[in-house]
Amino acid sequence: MQDVRWPNRAPFGPKLRFNPSMTHTLLNRRSMLAVAGLALPGLAFPRTAHAREDQPGPFRFTARDGQETDAERGFFEVPEDRRLPGSRRIRLGYVRFPSTSPHPGPPIVYLAGGPGGEGSGAATGPRFPIFMALRAVADVIAFDQRGTGLSTSLPERAAPVGPFPALTRDGMTGWYRDEMQKAWVDWTRAGVAMTGYNTEQSADDIDDLRRHLGAETINLWGISYGAHLALSVLKRHPDRIGRVALASLEGQDQTVKRPANIDAFLGRVDRLLGEDPVARSAIPDLPALMRRVHDRLEADPGPLTVTGDGGPVEIRVGGFGLQLLAGGLVANPRTLSMLPGLYLALEAGKTEVLADLLSDPAGLFAIRGMPEAMDLASGVSPARLALVEEEAKTAVMGNAFNFPMPHLSGAIPGVDLGEAFRAPIGIETPALLVAGSLDGRTPLEEQAEVIAQFENKTRVLVENAGHNVFEAHPEVQTLLVRFFREEAVSDARLTLPPPTFPVA
Repeated sequence: MQDVRWPNRAPFGPKLRFNPSMTHTLLNRRSMLAVAGLALPGLAFPRTAHAREDQPGPFRFTARDGQETDAERGFFEVPEDRRLPGSRRIRLGYVRFPSTSPHPGPPIVYLAGGPGGEGSGAATGPRFPIFMALRAVADVIAFDQRGTGLSTSLPERAAPVGPFPALTRDGMTGWYRDEMQKAWVDWTRAGVAMTGYNTEQSADDIDDLRRHLGAETINLWGISYGAHLALSVLKRHPDRIGRVALASLEGQDQTVKRPANIDAFLGRVDRLLGEDPVARSAIPDLPALMRRVHDRLEADPGPLTVTGDGGPVEIRVGGFGLQLLAGGLVANPRTLSMLPGLYLALEAGKTEVLADLLSDPAGLFAIRGMPEAMDLASGVSPARLALVEEEAKTAVMGNAFNFPMPHLSGAIPGVDLGEAFRAPIGIETPALLVAGSLDGRTPLEEQAEVIAQFENKTRVLVENAGHNVFEAHPEVQTLLVRFFREEAVSDARLTLPPPTFPVA
């Protein structure tokens, strides 16, 4: 395995500072990733002007840093639920970045994470240079999956109103189940085929996109839930996919992560913390500290004032709410480094440190529709659920890590895609599989189960990178270009400086 270090980069770990720009809008496992700076632009950032346009054709695409390029906006229609005769048709959209090659290969289709992330929005952020570099190989398609971005098709619901429950396991589970059931009824009455918002329908959307583009085959480039979707495409349309480059893998039966694997990740973080004598002196055992704070807050939720649209609002934060927040912070080293100082402050009773990480309760408790429906449909196998429930009894994060799953399981009967959907497959498609050693959202133990399904794979491990691994090390971009050019690419180990953990 090739070993490449990146020495000319400042270590992670700024001074402990809770930045209001890191606030999120929904309190569930997908939107918590926005806190950690993941590729969920529709949640973490205001939508860019191009994402609101609905006219096809050429336009100037502008990234968040001000860079511009020529692009083309395109649309096509699909049934909302192919299983329902007469299902209404919905319009799906994408942004195409034309290839700069005189002889372009099959289009490269980007699959955003989430579910709920926007491909067109992801292209405006830190991955913009990768989108541009891949044009040397082929057209690059930033695809907005059904229910997102240019493909938004669910009517907006009124923001929920209080009184809101305490951010405890029982309070939040009851609220979300009730709100999801109400939202499902509202959308169904509005003519929306909510049963169509699942990963199998999205996988068939990808093949319809291929036909729309006039391509015999396409290549896939995806991350996190995008990898989950890619696996379904490979299962349903294997002959139409030439190559796949996937990162931060989420398998078919991994919508709900195993608490034991999250504990193993936190153990690695604690050992890393132990290499700093100052941090070790302040925190002899990070998982033990986290357990103490969780238990105390769950038993006696701490009051917290946050700023809502109508002014200051007081909420009560239980241990479950803090576990949800920590589940976002552990995704990437930049926010992982905040964890020890945050828990020290909370153990000292300073719940006000959470104010900049939590937003208006009306946003915290909103239901978007697409993300929740996708997760409900992907579900969890009975065997895995039993394992998760047993492990959650003693795990640092309990069963909060994957909220609102499995907490929403059964709330909407008949939508689970079943065991055939979740069954692993053997994959012969050439694959480049990229992982970060400090990915706390899809830990290496989870990813190993997915990697085993690929028979023709090249693996890249980026030491000290997190969930957002594609842009973490510059060499990853080079490897992606070479891989999609069908050049020989060997297994590689890339290295970043480890994070630091300020505890003052």
